[in-house]
Amino acid sequence: MATGRFGVGETLGALNAALRPPPSSSGPGGSVWFKENSARNLRNRDFLAPRGALLALFADGQGAKGPDGLSLSQLRAVLVADHLAQALRTQGVTVYQVPAVQDPGLRDFLEQLKVNWPSASETSSAPESTVALKEVLTDHAVVPAENLPSGVVCKVSLKEFLEQQPGLEGFDPNLDICLVTEDQLGALTELREAAQHCLRNLPLGHNEAESSAGGASCFVVHVVSCEEAFQQQKVELLWRLVDAHAPSRQKHLVCGPVKVVGSPTPLSASQYYRLRQSQMREASVLKYGVDFVQDETWNEIIGALTSAAIKFEMLSTAHRSQMSLDLEDTSISTKRTKSGAFVMYNYARLATLFDGYQRGVEQGLYPAFPDVSELDFSLLREEGEWLLLFNGIIPFPEVLSQSAQLHVSSPGIRITANTEAVCKFLVHLSMDFSSYYNRVHILGEPQPHLFGQMFARLQLMRAVQEVFHSALATLHLPPLSQI
Repeated sequence: MATGRFGVGETLGALNAALRPPPSSSGPGGSVWFKENSARNLRNRDFLAPRGALLALFADGQGAKGPDGLSLSQLRAVLVADHLAQALRTQGVTVYQVPAVQDPGLRDFLEQLKVNWPSASETSSAPESTVALKEVLTDHAVVPAENLPSGVVCKVSLKEFLEQQPGLEGFDPNLDICLVTEDQLGALTELREAAQHCLRNLPLGHNEAESSAGGASCFVVHVVSCEEAFQQQKVELLWRLVDAHAPSRQKHLVCGPVKVVGSPTPLSASQYYRLRQSQMREASVLKYGVDFVQDETWNEIIGALTSAAIKFEMLSTAHRSQMSLDLEDTSISTKRTKSGAFVMYNYARLATLFDGYQRGVEQGLYPAFPDVSELDFSLLREEGEWLLLFNGIIPFPEVLSQSAQLHVSSPGIRITANTEAVCKFLVHLSMDFSSYYNRVHILGEPQPHLFGQMFARLQLMRAVQEVFHSALATLHLPPLSQI
């Protein structure tokens, strides 16, 4: 391997050497070639990952699979899609997520990362649907099937199809001939099934003509990494080509690249997770001691903290922007304000606070919590209390609404979302709460004349806790009761 980054010519030379079989082999041969006129496009085109050629060479399934084959940019797109789906659900939107996860290792990894994504066993992509798609595509094929390379179903001209659709704008002008693979057909089948589920579950009042005329109430968001944006445009056009009733409203939410600072080699998603997990365990051992952290409960806690650290790293930057990842960044500890671990730590402090109050009630130190109508909130005079109210509790519904806002009528095929809003909100809320909690003694002395202020503060803390809980739920992060 060269120490520097390959240029275009060197990359193509390396690919040619890798793809050209020895003379005695009967496998596919020939050179890798490309046609491109724009220097900008050369940085984003998929010729550096010739899927068709690689699938033909490794049809037996060789190569990286599961989380080891998931890049950091792809992981970012998965996390953005997962969070956006949950944020939309909080606004009453019915969401279907595709494609299903086929690889068991990848499924287990996403579960470990607290990503709620359907697996293959939860879906029902009928083989007959794929067969029907092949029959439709046959009518659009530009060459006979017997002249196609191995693993390719047919070859169609997306450029010709796009020229016949005057209403479609914003697609890459370099879209031309498409080699349709089995994987693309599988993705199309799942997309069609999800859209059909959506239309079948429309609320009363939507007539069949409106639904069948383009899926007026079914909106499709293609969430992809920037490296896969070109390929996903092909998938949408193939869907429109084979299905006259494909949803008319489809947009592409493209996630920017992930740049790893100080790493000479690419890092897979699983390597990234293990690194952050190791760092989180080291930070916990340093804070609480090796014997205490060996407890089985701590494995779950460290897993939740690792997921939180990764999600806040990946989601705190606007999805359309490039993000930088510092592998040696120590801000994942609970003492820094950049990390999800800091947020989880402060949520756990709230749980500890209410546990302490409940123990005081059981010991007879404090009375039972009164009805909210009996509380005197004029006793809340601290500036930090008003900061929590006006910067955290009151604006939270608007933050949730903004995070799920999609401008579906915007021109072109791209769309943006405020998927960073919840993470940024939680970090600021944690900073305000931590400052207040360190300064104010909420559970005061067990004196009757102090109970009024204590109950008003506890009620405020209960509202803050509910905000934490609802916001973390959009990230599929479990609320920790202790750290």
